[in-house]
Amino acid sequence: MDAIRKQATKIREQVAKQQQAVLKQFGGYGGSDSVLTDEAELQQHQKLEKLFISTRAGKHFQRDVVRSVEGYIVTGSKQVEIGSKLSEDSRKYGADNTCTSGNTLSKAALSYGRARAQMEKERGNLLKALGTQVAEPLRAMVMGTPLEDARHLAQRYDRIRQEAESQSNMAVLGKEAVVAMASVESQQQRLTLQRLIAMVESECTFHQRVLQILDQLVDEAVFSYQAESDVELNLSIGDYVVIRKVSNNGWAEGECRGKAGWFPFGYVERRERVLASKMTAVVF
Repeated sequence: MDAIRKQATKIREQVAKQQQAVLKQFGGYGGSDSVLTDEAELQQHQKLEKLFISTRAGKHFQRDVVRSVEGYIVTGSKQVEIGSKLSEDSRKYGADNTCTSGNTLSKAALSYGRARAQMEKERGNLLKALGTQVAEPLRAMVMGTPLEDARHLAQRYDRIRQEAESQSNMAVLGKEAVVAMASVESQQQRLTLQRLIAMVESECTFHQRVLQILDQLVDEAVFSYQAESDVELNLSIGDYVVIRKVSNNGWAEGECRGKAGWFPFGYVERRERVLASKMTAVVF
C-alpha cells in the first residue's frame, strides 16, 4: 500500500516538473519510431482500460460478498438466539421432569437441549469466522487506498493522453499505471479467492461439528455394567452414553455422567430404537 502511494506521488511530481518545462508539441512525431511508439502506447492504453474494468468488477463483487456475509451474520445471530432459547426450554423441561409415568421424554429433552446448545455454539463460531476471515478483509480492501491510488494514477494518465502532452511523460506514467493496476488486480483476485475458500471451509467445519453433535444423541445403556478397573465405566439401564470410539474387540470408549472410560459396546443401543420400543410398550 505504502509502495504504491509513494510510487504515485513520485510520478505526479515528475509529471508536474516536466509539464512546467516542456511546451505542448503539435508535430514532429513522424517516422517509423513514432509508429512503433504509437502502437506500444495504444496497447498500453487498451491494457489499462481492461485492468480498470477488471478491478472495478472485482471491487463490486467484493462489496456484494461483504453485504451478503453481513446479512447472513445478522440472520444467523437471530437463529442462534432462537436456538439458544429452544435449548434452554428443553433443558428446563428435562430437569423439571413433571411426567408421572416415566422419564423417557425428560431425558430426551435434556439430551436435545445439550446438543442444541453445542450446535448454536458452533453456529456462533461460524458467524465469527465469517466476520473476521471473510467480511473484514474484503471490506478493508474495498475501502483501502491501493485500488484508489492505482485508479487515480490511471485516470491521470488518461487525461495527459487526451491532452496530447509530452510523449515521454505519457509513456512513463502509462507504464507505472499498468504496473500499479496489475498489482492491485492480482491482489484483489488472490484475496477474494482466499476469503471464499475460508468461507467454505468454515461452513464445512460447522456442519461436520453439528453432525458429530447429533451423532452423540443416539446411545443409551440397555444393560447395567459394573466397572472392573479405573479405565472402565459404570453403566445403569437408561444411562445416556456419548460414544467416542468403538474398537474391533467389542469394547467402546465413551462418556457417561461426566466420566470417561471403556465399556462393552453391546451394553448400549441406539437411542431411537430404545425410545421406539418404550413408546410401543406404552401404546400396547
